[in-house]
Amino acid sequence: MTTWPSFEAFLKDALNTAIESRLPLVANLLRQHPAFPWVEGDKATFIYARTGAQRVAINLDTIRRDPPFVPLENLAGTALWYATVQFQSDDLLDYMLVIDDPMTPVTGDPKIVERVSQFWHTDPYNPTRIVTPQMSVSVLRMRDARPFPDWSKLARVPHGRVDEYPIKSTQLNFSGRTCWVYTPPDYETTFDPLPVMVLLDGEWASGPLQTPAIVDALIKHGKMSKAIVVMMQSGDQSARDKMFLANDRHYQFLTQELLPFVQTEYRVDPARIGIGGVGMGAVAAAHAALKNPTLFSSLIMLSAPLGEGKSAAELRQIMRRFDDTERLPARIFHSVGRYESSARFKKPARELREILNRRRTETNYQYVEIGSGHSLVAFRSVLPEALAWTIPPQE
Repeated sequence: MTTWPSFEAFLKDALNTAIESRLPLVANLLRQHPAFPWVEGDKATFIYARTGAQRVAINLDTIRRDPPFVPLENLAGTALWYATVQFQSDDLLDYMLVIDDPMTPVTGDPKIVERVSQFWHTDPYNPTRIVTPQMSVSVLRMRDARPFPDWSKLARVPHGRVDEYPIKSTQLNFSGRTCWVYTPPDYETTFDPLPVMVLLDGEWASGPLQTPAIVDALIKHGKMSKAIVVMMQSGDQSARDKMFLANDRHYQFLTQELLPFVQTEYRVDPARIGIGGVGMGAVAAAHAALKNPTLFSSLIMLSAPLGEGKSAAELRQIMRRFDDTERLPARIFHSVGRYESSARFKKPARELREILNRRRTETNYQYVEIGSGHSLVAFRSVLPEALAWTIPPQE
């Protein structure tokens, strides 16, 4: 059986073989290299090898045209489709295979949800995925990208406990939302008060972002202090944006309802309470921390939309508050993705970096740009660094 050192070597061999004789070569390729994408240096090759497809493409955050697809080419005489794409060496991206999609623009498509459900799929050759009740995506990890393990499957890591509580709020007029509270493995046998990190969008934090398993591993390896992590469920998208946009009622929910409940049920160190979020959740976390940096002594902001677009005036005001406030949280972690919108995410993130770099004597500040877009893949990949920075191990 031929062994190919690269996909290009396979393709050269296949193209030099008569069309009617190519099927055994494809079978050999899949036996030799059953997992794809095949990453070689700064390139990755994607394939699809199921019969019946008329058009195949991949959807990626790096593509700025509409539809955001890279078409795959068919190897004549076979069911193999392929495309080799160049990336940066630290890229970590989610993608989907697009099978027999109409290939029309996605912007403004009134049936985009049905279209994605029918034609967009995870990659059957790639076991690395993020799975949510709404959608699953495959993950491309280039050679120098951040690690992206399945944190829940790490061996010999003691597991903490996660309790679930139904929460209602007078301030925000909701009921029946879930709050997940993580406590470290030896919480029941020790008596010291512990730092607390409140993470908004708790349905993501407790689920696809794998926060409890990440905290287990960081604690075991001495990268962060033992801590309580409070993961509070948000509402649907429209309610979420309204609730999170510099909303004093949300701040009051945190300080008058959620935290008092946590402090009643758990041993909390009041001097080490942090708050964090992603996207608009990061905006809400920043609003709370800037309003009361004495209470919220640490802040995690992952991909906060602080620039142009919806609610731009209110978001720019958040930026100005970082410059104008007399006191900042003691520790701040701040990240943005390389492939996020420049005007809404990257440019304001870099402006905020300049503001906080000028104030480094007042806060321990960490800024990271990652080779990702605005995605759960990005958030999960950088969350370990964020938690280790904002809840560092005590000497």
